[in-house]
Amino acid sequence: MPPSAGPDPAPIAHYENFPVASWLCPRHLRAPIAAIYHFARTADDLADEGVASPEQRLADLAAYRRALHQACQGPMPAQAKEADRWPQVFGPLSRAIAEFALPTHLLHALLDAFEHDVHMTRDGGDYPDMAALLAYCTKSANPVGRLLLHLYGVQDARSLQRSDAVCTALQLINFWQDPSRDLANGRNYFPRDGCASTGFDAHALMQQATAHPHRPVAGSGSSAHAIVRLCAADARARMEQGQALVHRIPGRAGWELRLVVQGGLRVLDKIEALGGAVLHTRPRLHWWDAPRMAWRALCM
Repeated sequence: MPPSAGPDPAPIAHYENFPVASWLCPRHLRAPIAAIYHFARTADDLADEGVASPEQRLADLAAYRRALHQACQGPMPAQAKEADRWPQVFGPLSRAIAEFALPTHLLHALLDAFEHDVHMTRDGGDYPDMAALLAYCTKSANPVGRLLLHLYGVQDARSLQRSDAVCTALQLINFWQDPSRDLANGRNYFPRDGCASTGFDAHALMQQATAHPHRPVAGSGSSAHAIVRLCAADARARMEQGQALVHRIPGRAGWELRLVVQGGLRVLDKIEALGGAVLHTRPRLHWWDAPRMAWRALCM
């Protein structure tokens, strides 16, 4: 199916737990960081938002990948066929690629993950175990951290490993923060072996949620709470494994990362305070969490 005709919908408003290219980032890196963010966010919207069919989503992502190929060739020409659909994305991204020699295979890895999401949602797929889910995170989350480390000039193996741990933890926290939304949209990120060990039937809830999208998800009993607690504990362990990266990032950017790490840990605090009961209540960060996060960031 060809890409959609006409202009794309207006940008979708997004709730963000974590800061993006804030004033704490070095001024000269704010533009490339914003370019990377808008590239990933727009691709995520193509894969996830609206009412397009899976075939249309895959066609749009294919067009988006062709635009990325064009952007990788240098500053965008005046008439770049595919990139014309997303000038606000590929104009800045092309400049960032040229100026900072961004490793473009990491940008392609993100698109691999979004295409995988479309296939999994269409086919009602799941992940047999945590190893399979982590393999997905290597493309859906870890490339962002590695792109940022590239901008900061940090490339040693230990820092890359810690970055992967932090980014994977943030991705998992996003999953466990609001699983009912994912289940209602036909996405199941709970590992199958974890479901079996806790007695949680994610597929039954997914079928119920998709059949009755405006009705609260029932069955959020002890088994659901148990697997959320299990998964949240795993995410916390990964965050703690990688958080020493904050001491490797120079200047104000290191403080930015401290706040990102503490934002993720604070969400996990809220999940734990709910006892894993997140199918009806989405734990969110509020302004009154800021002092605690700032103090913890200072003590890292």
